[in-house]
Amino acid sequence: MENRKLGQIEVSPIGMGCMGFSHGCGQIPEREYSIKAIQNAYDFGCTFFDTAESYGRELYYPGHNEEIVGDAIRPFRSHIVLATKYHIGENEEISGSLYDFVKAHLEASMERLHTDYVDLYYLHRLNERFSIEEIAEVMGQLIKAGLIRGWGLSQVSADTLKKANQVTPVSAVQNIYSMVERDCEKEIFPYCLQHGIGVVPFSPIASGFLSGKVTVDTKFEGDDVRKYVPQLSRENLIANQPILDVLAEFSKKKNATNAQISLAWMLHKYPNVVPIPGSKNRERILENLASWNITLSDGEFEQLETALNACVIHGHRGHDESEQRSFGKQWAAKFKHE
Repeated sequence: MENRKLGQIEVSPIGMGCMGFSHGCGQIPEREYSIKAIQNAYDFGCTFFDTAESYGRELYYPGHNEEIVGDAIRPFRSHIVLATKYHIGENEEISGSLYDFVKAHLEASMERLHTDYVDLYYLHRLNERFSIEEIAEVMGQLIKAGLIRGWGLSQVSADTLKKANQVTPVSAVQNIYSMVERDCEKEIFPYCLQHGIGVVPFSPIASGFLSGKVTVDTKFEGDDVRKYVPQLSRENLIANQPILDVLAEFSKKKNATNAQISLAWMLHKYPNVVPIPGSKNRERILENLASWNITLSDGEFEQLETALNACVIHGHRGHDESEQRSFGKQWAAKFKHE
């Protein structure tokens, strides 16, 4: 499959979400395993790697994931697109200008990543202290300074995206999107297609649900965020079984896995979508990337789409999480006291 574009930034059609090497998925692998897994993904053809300054903060330290990614990509940094995110804490003290504050975050990330520029720099969730227009202006200044090539937003509504894009053109939006989380189809995708913005779905396999490998007997341990994903509760796993039945039928026809069909479906549906499935398992990483070799005919896609539309989704997360009114804050509170 041909490369895709996030704004003007060209990437492989599927990227790699690296968070699981630091937190959020239970016990993390050995550092050398993680580095090798990232390098294996590059050898396979992946040119888009996603991290964040906050990945690792719960059990290790902020920047833990960026350090791993930075060490892994050093041999081929100039040949890949590197994305990271900064977060403005609710109680974080800001001295000086907002530009200086964000630049300091960026410089710290670049040091950990062993690079002097970041290809795609995201605001990692909103902060009510600053308008999105103020943030967009700062990102435009960073682009002009040559420190970043493009910028993006994570978990935002179409209204927020429009306000930001009018100040400084946005390269990509990283929102939750999958067969069972399709809110982005209403407004995000239409707006992004119209304005040349890429959509980078996180959790495109629905935290593993769409793979069919998560069952009612699966136990999530440690810091595994899947404990709090509504679709993975016992009752919703049972109620959503018809979706897995649909996937199983198509995966058998195409000699593919359920996860591969779910990724091939979104690649067929939107030319500007670049999913970043996350896994800490090398075999799963390469399996997910191989989805770009699964081709659905228009007829097969329509059959799959019709079957999915007939399914009722249980445990929908949607824009309540996007605007941090519900799932995000509830999860943070639960995890803090875990």
